[in-house]
Amino acid sequence: MTASGTFGYGLEFADFMPLDGIGGIIVKGTTLKAREGNDYPRMAETPQGMLNCVGLQNKGVDYFCEHIYPQIKDIDTNMIVNVSGSSPEDYAECAARIDALEHIPAIELNISCPNVKDGGMAFGVTCAGASSVVRAVRQRYHKTLIVKLSPNVTDITEIARAVEAEGADSVSLINTLMGMAIDIERRRPLLSINTGGLSGPAVKPVALRMVWQVAKAVKIPVIGLGGISSATDAIEFMMAGATAIEIGTANFLDPAISIKVRDGINDWLDSHGCRSVQEIIGVI
Repeated sequence: MTASGTFGYGLEFADFMPLDGIGGIIVKGTTLKAREGNDYPRMAETPQGMLNCVGLQNKGVDYFCEHIYPQIKDIDTNMIVNVSGSSPEDYAECAARIDALEHIPAIELNISCPNVKDGGMAFGVTCAGASSVVRAVRQRYHKTLIVKLSPNVTDITEIARAVEAEGADSVSLINTLMGMAIDIERRRPLLSINTGGLSGPAVKPVALRMVWQVAKAVKIPVIGLGGISSATDAIEFMMAGATAIEIGTANFLDPAISIKVRDGINDWLDSHGCRSVQEIIGVI
């Protein structure tokens, strides 16, 4: 699959690859109300990765339902919506409106958002915060519920177990790591809000370790992401316990990378006498 925020609504990549050639497209973050996002600059290149503080810029769930959904509903793959919010109620209302869309089989909850009622701490960094969002959404959303976990925690397995207990059907990890970059000539941070989310190859070892830990801690499927840019990377995540993977930042370097990774996985399986990825998932 392709990771939210790196593949638009899928349509933008139709000239580069067949959109029905991958397992799913997770569209950019969607919120209950329209959001302008953060001020510029909000992206910065780093060694082996990038920082971003885009701030979930989008036109809101109603705009998505009325204008975007009709354009993507007939794409022959799993179109999944990434849902964000500032309170459990926001998440639940947004999810409920997407629940009514016949051709959206799943949502992915971004619980790395700040809780406006709790001093700005991200929902995903405490068991209580993560549980409150999943519990609220599960009451109003009846299809497949994926929860995207934040890596900015002491023990990610605790958060994974908490969302599993509240009814998550799957977890995806990792979201971005908090990072920073400084312009030494201007003597100020490169990003408008000082810090941002680090993604790309630099985060892969951390993501791989966390996927391995979570896959052993929960019974629900684990989706791995974080720095995947080759078939080898993807296979590592599957061997660590991921039953599916998402490709994010690599889409900016090569818009057809997901097809190449898919084909590379198949080639590796063939050359090693494997009939299915099921034979390698969690083997370590």
